[in-house]
Amino acid sequence: MFADFIKRLTQPDTEPLPDEDARLALTALLVRIARSDNDYSEREKARIDQIIAQRYELGPGATSALRTEAEALEAEAPDTVRFTRAIKDAVPYEARCGVVQALWQVVLADGARAQEEDALVRMAANFLGISDRDSALARQAVDGRA
Repeated sequence: MFADFIKRLTQPDTEPLPDEDARLALTALLVRIARSDNDYSEREKARIDQIIAQRYELGPGATSALRTEAEALEAEAPDTVRFTRAIKDAVPYEARCGVVQALWQVVLADGARAQEEDALVRMAANFLGISDRDSALARQAVDGRA
């Protein structure tokens, strides 16, 4: 189903993704973070829905459809590097800091920081080109809201 999309993500010199594909890649990355501890909770799904609804100004039906599509993509996609490269190519640095903040929101949605989730966010932040300092600031901003 997602073979063409995954093929575009795995090409060595990809062009920036169209906005719709960048949305799908980001949402799939959020799903991957939530699933990384093998406990994909309803609270994490709700947080993902909240993030994408606000970020993309989507209604409940469109939000649910995007998350469902992203769940299927995440299950088929080979690795996190592809998602982060696509997002890095499509999104300016300041907005990528917001992506890292969204990742931390998903990690902390269930009230616990699993080692698997923590490690994956740190790796994704690095692949997104976000400095350690800015990643820590993003986490602290989310911790302050939680």
